[in-house]
Amino acid sequence: MRAPLDPDMFDPVCPSDLSPIRVGDKWAGMIIRCLEQGPRRFSELRVPLRGITAKVLTRSLRALERDGLVRRTAHAGRAPRVDYELTPLGRSLLGPMDVACEWARRNWDDLLDAREAGAAPGRARD
Repeated sequence: MRAPLDPDMFDPVCPSDLSPIRVGDKWAGMIIRCLEQGPRRFSELRVPLRGITAKVLTRSLRALERDGLVRRTAHAGRAPRVDYELTPLGRSLLGPMDVACEWARRNWDDLLDAREAGAAPGRARD
């Protein structure tokens, strides 16, 4: 049996939120990280992704499945369940994501400064 996902896996002020390098939508990279150690159920994914609604998680999982990064497996039986897991293609993203996360960590202060400057009141928008 796999260990449960850490509810604090994603810090609300995580460098991944500042990274301009994204896979899919806002949540896709975090979903991929949640599936890194093996298949998970929908309810398990919601634990560390506490800011996501069920509707948005469903949409993100469907997009990842459509793109060939995640496999959805329905298990029949007395207690039917659905598991989500990374495909080999999805697993191949883990290395590039590690590089992007490390880049965000190294550039954290510059990213924060740029984000704050971009949010300054009265700044002209292009």
